Amino acid sequence: MNEKPQWFLIETEQEYNQAIARYEQIEDVTTGEEHKEKLLLVHLIENYENSLWDLPEVNPVEMIKIRMDDFGYKASDLAEVYGDKGTISKVLNYKQPLSLTMIRKFSKFLHLPPSALVKEYDLPG
Repeated sequence: MNEKPQWFLIETEQEYNQAIARYEQIEDVTTGEEHKEKLLLVHLIENYENSLWDLPEVNPVEMIKIRMDDFGYKASDLAEVYGDKGTISKVLNYKQPLSLTMIRKFSKFLHLPPSALVKEYDLPG
């Protein structure tokens, strides 16, 4: 019989990695106990990430550019992750907003909490 995991505040990187792994197993569940567990994990993971990261208050595109600089990435590296160089160029030049797929992929790739990439920002014109 599978014993249901018990979750507490995440205090270590190992616990964080376990929570992420479990979340990825149940991220598509929309009802029942596993859905409740997923919602709890989102809260616990976000709380842990917020305690680690002291992120500047900038718009999501600037946040991406900062992290690209931190890791030495170029737009072509983002295009490899997302799959479309033209769209990446448009996003980085404020011609097109970030999509949900981009937010998910760039959050993982750039080691950013998704909340840093979902903030509203203006596109010129």
